[in-house]
Amino acid sequence: MRTLQRAGVNVAFGLPGAHIDGILQDALDAKLRIVDVRHEMNAGHAAEGYARVTGNLGVAVVTAGGGFTNVLTSVANAHLDRTPVLYIVGSGPLETDQVNDQQAGFDQVAMATPVTKFAHRVTRTELIPRLVAQAIRTAQSEPKGPVLLDIPWDVLRQRVDVEEAEDYRVEIDGSGIASADGVDRIVAALSTAERPIALVGKSFVTADGRARLHEFAARTGVPLFSDWEGLGAIVGSERHVGLLQSLATVPEDERPDLVLLLGLRFGMATQFGTGRLLPKSARIFQIDPDGRELGRLQEVELGIQADAVGTVGVLNERLGDSPVPPGRDDWLKTLRDISATRRSALAAETEEHGDDAIHPYLAVRTIAESVPENATVVVDGALTELWLSETIALAPLAHYLGHGYLSSMGSNFGVAVGAQYATPDKATILVTGDGAVGYSLAEFDTLVRAGLPVIVIVLNNQAWGATLHTQQFFFGQDRVTNNRLQNGSYSGVARALGADGVDVTELDQLRPAIEAALAARRPTCIDVRVSLAPIPPEERVLNGGAPFGGVEIDA
Repeated sequence: MRTLQRAGVNVAFGLPGAHIDGILQDALDAKLRIVDVRHEMNAGHAAEGYARVTGNLGVAVVTAGGGFTNVLTSVANAHLDRTPVLYIVGSGPLETDQVNDQQAGFDQVAMATPVTKFAHRVTRTELIPRLVAQAIRTAQSEPKGPVLLDIPWDVLRQRVDVEEAEDYRVEIDGSGIASADGVDRIVAALSTAERPIALVGKSFVTADGRARLHEFAARTGVPLFSDWEGLGAIVGSERHVGLLQSLATVPEDERPDLVLLLGLRFGMATQFGTGRLLPKSARIFQIDPDGRELGRLQEVELGIQADAVGTVGVLNERLGDSPVPPGRDDWLKTLRDISATRRSALAAETEEHGDDAIHPYLAVRTIAESVPENATVVVDGALTELWLSETIALAPLAHYLGHGYLSSMGSNFGVAVGAQYATPDKATILVTGDGAVGYSLAEFDTLVRAGLPVIVIVLNNQAWGATLHTQQFFFGQDRVTNNRLQNGSYSGVARALGADGVDVTELDQLRPAIEAALAARRPTCIDVRVSLAPIPPEERVLNGGAPFGGVEIDA
C-alpha cells in the first residue's frame, strides 16, 4: 500500500475474494479506497477508464482463478491501447502448488505474459515493495501498458516489519523529445505545405498536452483531427475539425499534402495503409514513443521515436512568432465544410426514414447537442459507436472513450465507472447499445452504491444490429439468425437496482431526459427506442460500399 500511495494511487477497482483479503485489509488501514464492482471484467475496465481520463496509473485488484480469467480481457485491452494499468491478482498458496487446489492448477503469469509489459509471480513477502515499484515504473514508461503481479495467498499472509521494508523509486522520466534536426525538418515542411493536417492521439488528453497542442495549432494554422482516443484533446481548439474518418470524403484535388501523426498509430483508425484517409502522395511525419509504430503501414518521410507532447512543446519554441503561412484559414474552412456536408447528407437520409422508431442519426445528434462542457462521453456497442462517431466531434467534451483496438463488446460500462470516479464534479455519459449494455447490467448497482452519477443512454434497436446487418449483406434476409433482443426493459433493470430509469420513444423526449438526468446527479438509464434499419456510413464502408447511398435495409 505504501508503494502504491507513493506513486499517487488513491483508488483501486476490484471485487472481493479470499485470496486477496490481505490486500483489502491493508487498503482499509491505509485509507486507499477500493471501488467494488459486480464482475472482475469491469474492475479491470474501470481501472482503464480511470487511467485514460487522468493519465495516471490505474489499479485493479482481483482474486485467483475465475477472477483472473474474468479480468484478462481488460489486460488485453490495455495492452493494445497502451493504457498504464497495474493488475494485482491473487493465486493459490505456494505450499499447495500442483496439488489440484481450488482456483489454482494453471499458470496465471504465463497466460498474462503475451498481453503485458511485465508479469511476475511474487514468491517472498519482503519482495512486494520492490516488485510493485518495478511494475509501476514499467507500466508508466513509454510505450505505456499493463503490468500484472500474481501474489499467492500464503505470501500475502506472511508478516514483515513495515518499518524495515525498503522504499523503492516509482517516478519515471518519459520526456524524451525529438532531435534538433527532426524539429527543423518539421518546421520546414510546415512552412511550405498548402494543405497540412495533424492527427492527434490520446497522449494529448491532459491539461498540459492540450495546452501545447492548441498553441501549436494556433502558431501553425494546422487543422486538427483525431482518432477516438484523442478527440478530447482537439475539442476547444480554434483549429479543431473532428474525427479523421471525415477525410474519406475530401475531393481528390483537395486532399492533404502534409500529414503530422502526433502520437497516433497507423492501423484501424487510419484505414490501415490503403491511402483512403491519408493520401499516398502526402508527406507524412510521425512522432511516436514506440519505434515499432513508425511507418508501420504507410511510408513516412520522417519517423521520430519521441514523446509527442514534449516534442510539440519544442516545436512551439522553435516556431516562436513566425507568421502563420497564408491560406490556412481557407483550408480549415474547406475541411469543416466537407464535414458539415457529410452531416447534411445523413440528415437528408433521415427524411426518407419510414420506421416509427427514432432514426439513430437523429438520436446521436441530439445526444451530442446535449453534452455539457468538459464532460466525459464513453461509447459501447458496434452500431452505436459508428453512429455516434458522426456527431460527437460537435460536443464540448473533455474526454471521448471508445472501444479501442480490441473492440471488446460490453467493456465500456466499466470504463465509465472509472472515468466518473476520476472526474467526480463532471458529467460522465455512457452511450451504449442494447446488446453491449447486457454484459454489465448489474453495474447499475455499483453506480448506486459508489454514488457515481453516470448517465447510461441505451440506443435500443432490439438486436445485435451490426451482426444482423452483416448477415443480411452477405447471406440474405432469410439467413439472419441469433440476432434479436426483443425482451425486457433496461430502464426497468436500472430502477430495480436503485438507479433512475426513463423510456424514450419520441425524439423530442430525449434532450429533456438527458437534461433532467444531468440536473439530478444520479445514476440514470435512458432507454431510447431506435430503428434498426438505417446503415451508418462507416458500416457501409466496412462492408465494401461507399459511405453514402443505399439508405436502409429491410430490418
